[in-house]
Amino acid sequence: MTIDKTAIRNAATVIVLRNRQSDPAILMGQRGASAAFMPNKFVFPGGAVDPADAEVPLATALPDICHQRLAEKSPEGLQNALAAAAIRELWEETGLVLGQPGQWSGALPADWQSFADMGFVPSAEGLQFVFRAVTPPGRPRRFDARFFLVDAEAIQGDLDDFTHASDELSHLQWIKLHEARNFDLPFITEVVLAEVAARAADRTPPETVPFFLNNEEASLFLQLKGYPMPETG
Repeated sequence: MTIDKTAIRNAATVIVLRNRQSDPAILMGQRGASAAFMPNKFVFPGGAVDPADAEVPLATALPDICHQRLAEKSPEGLQNALAAAAIRELWEETGLVLGQPGQWSGALPADWQSFADMGFVPSAEGLQFVFRAVTPPGRPRRFDARFFLVDAEAIQGDLDDFTHASDELSHLQWIKLHEARNFDLPFITEVVLAEVAARAADRTPPETVPFFLNNEEASLFLQLKGYPMPETG
């Protein structure tokens, strides 16, 4: 079967924020010069959703508000796959674990073997859905990417240990948030950085999620609101 590489694929990106209350830094790496998508650019860890991600057991679920907003303008039931993909891509590209100690139940997908070997089950409660963007037409790869913000405190182990990372990203490093724009960044990453900077000191999920939608007709900047949250108190 021939795969249409220009088709829009669902994807998940992870922004790990460290020292958010004092001197915020984000984890980024550089894509290879021969990469078909965004060569040489500094990016956050992330990638396309795999079919097996939908069946991955999560030790903890996404926050309810993030689960609801992920559903807006999306295929039904995609939330688990997006959360799992975010955790898997973070592990594959940086070697950092977002999970809880435990044993897996059911069949273990091949892409998750190395994660499970560390003795962890993926945990999504620390993920906050903060941005969404669709790659513009005409690019060699197109993604419908959901950006998740996670506090570095949710990561298991040494935050500076990248020994388990694949070679997909080079020069993995913690970059001071106020210095990130000095690097060679994709346009959409610069846009997302503005959102992260505005939320660095706020640990609560955003009231709305920006959605940068590029299609053949126009580029639209929408807001995902999800469903009204029940009043408390």
